Amino acid sequence: MEDSLQEYEPIPMDIPGVDVGEFIGFEWGPTQMLLYPTRHDQTALLSVHTPETAPDSSPRMPSIQVVYSDKDIYSPILCKLFNESHGIFMTLQKSKHDCTTQRAELVSISRNYRSVIRAYLEELHSAAKSAFPQDPSLSMQYEDQVSILSAMELIWNLCEILFIEAAQGGSLISHLLDWIRLHICQVDAMSDQIMASENPVEHLYYWNVVTGFVLQGRLEEARQLLSKKAVTEPANSSMYRCMDELMRKMPFYAHSSNQTITEFELKWRYWQEECERCLKEGIFASNNKLLLICKILAGDENAVCDKKDILSTWYHLLVSKLLYCHPTVKPTDLYQYAEICLNNFMSSGSKPEALDRILLAALEFNIHQVLKDCCVILNNWWFVAHLTDLLDHCKLLQSHNLHFGSNLREFLILEYASGLFNHNSLWQLAVDYFDHCPQFGRIYLELYIERVPLTTERKALKVLRICEQRQMTEQVRSICKIMAMKAMRNNRLGSALSWSVRAKDSFFATLISDRLLQDYSVKGSFSDFDLISNLGSSMLLSDRLTFLGKYCEFHKLYGEMQFAKAANLLLSLMTARIAPRSFWMTLLLDALPLMEQKEVIFSTEQTYALMHCLEDVTADYTESEKKMRAVEGEDEVETTQLGLLRLAFTRNLAKAIVQEGTHQGS
Repeated sequence: MEDSLQEYEPIPMDIPGVDVGEFIGFEWGPTQMLLYPTRHDQTALLSVHTPETAPDSSPRMPSIQVVYSDKDIYSPILCKLFNESHGIFMTLQKSKHDCTTQRAELVSISRNYRSVIRAYLEELHSAAKSAFPQDPSLSMQYEDQVSILSAMELIWNLCEILFIEAAQGGSLISHLLDWIRLHICQVDAMSDQIMASENPVEHLYYWNVVTGFVLQGRLEEARQLLSKKAVTEPANSSMYRCMDELMRKMPFYAHSSNQTITEFELKWRYWQEECERCLKEGIFASNNKLLLICKILAGDENAVCDKKDILSTWYHLLVSKLLYCHPTVKPTDLYQYAEICLNNFMSSGSKPEALDRILLAALEFNIHQVLKDCCVILNNWWFVAHLTDLLDHCKLLQSHNLHFGSNLREFLILEYASGLFNHNSLWQLAVDYFDHCPQFGRIYLELYIERVPLTTERKALKVLRICEQRQMTEQVRSICKIMAMKAMRNNRLGSALSWSVRAKDSFFATLISDRLLQDYSVKGSFSDFDLISNLGSSMLLSDRLTFLGKYCEFHKLYGEMQFAKAANLLLSLMTARIAPRSFWMTLLLDALPLMEQKEVIFSTEQTYALMHCLEDVTADYTESEKKMRAVEGEDEVETTQLGLLRLAFTRNLAKAIVQEGTHQGS
């Protein structure tokens, strides 16, 4: 994480005044690391450097380093890891455990997480190999991610054994052996080399592989290799046969067979006594390699430690020693043995590496220290968030609440989800994580959902659907307003109207309605006629929108040749005075085609009403408006229009009087 640190200018701070009670704090050398609840893109890691006084300088003020650790969300392979683990996370949230199935289900979910880590670990390894010839720097990035994922899998597997599966004495060693076999692969690599050679039993690594198999409890594989050696040394066949018999008889604790610990310990002591008897009788005295293996089988700790070069790590040494010296070790005793093995591997004056400290904390059953150290060492929140969630479902974190509001599980999930929101596609996963943070999840979601860039309408609809499903009214309104403004700037008035209606924004709906009417005045048609015609009850959002909807309905009726209904609707629009004043003349001109029909559409009363509206239009012009219209040349056009309207109204009035008189006379 060092390369992601950004050093800020020293800021004066009163260190004693820092309220450490509000943080998860822990010592890390000369620096105190503090986890704190973030609200933006920074991760929850604050490094407060305490003042140091150099011999020839004044006291140095402390500085703050803000750590950014979200770079992994932009790795294509790790993005797939985040996507797949999201499904496992959701399965865990929805599962309902009872006493009989809870442990098995949680172990199964933990293994699903590990299988996902393993799959993308292998994919990253392959990507690193293929990228090396063309781009060595990219290959190094992949290798770094491989190292980090390997550490994650190693830690997760150990936590699964100790905390989730909660293996007890007897079965514990078999789980630890599986752990070592999965994560320590040097023996397998050497085995592949000797098996690929022309004469495996004469290979330089032959005895290292045999001893390595023994130290990992893989006695069947060791026996197979020894049988090949026995064929080449007929004179020593009895010695190889004796070793084969010892390995064959080695007892293993089988929990499924209902074997008790006491019964297993009796079998174990009897078997090791047989190994010791072979040593006393000097059966393997002529072969130092077999003699060493027999000492290991007999539980000689020094013999196990002599093969540190094969073991390669202190935790491999730990498991090998437990296998042959303390096969029924209790979980609570692991830490004391682990410390001894770590000291055997460390040179004088050196300190444990970060990974070593995490594994030691796990073997000490200090869950919270494991999680805190992982927050510092690992370069993203994925691991700690999902592991903490799983441990919380195991009821192992119930006693640990934070002083600033939420529990540890929620805090870490919030941080992980906050990082996902910076990605252009992973933000959708973050929504589900926020949903399962009961205390602060909704607050975070409301803050972050407004930051999602609405680059396309499709994306906006996704965000809108998320908000509507969660009754986030303010966010729905905000998104719709933003999209309406974007559409209006791009002159997509129909889309802008649709978004403003969805936002229930009467002011903006009125504004867009005016623009649509202006557009109609210029073009003589509506570009979004179908949309406006199907507004339904949404047109009641504002008077102007109501007028727009009804005016489109008038055109629809006219197009369907329902002239009487169209005339009634047109007259009601004019008399209701909901049309903008600038549009009155357009409405009156729309009446002309109806008056030119063969049959009388407007009655006498309706014609008088139209004439009254015409007089209102001309009477409302002020002197200044008349002068302006005369200058712009509009006065002459309008004079012509007024003349046509008066003539049409007069003729229609005459026809209506004649028709109505005829009906009365008959």
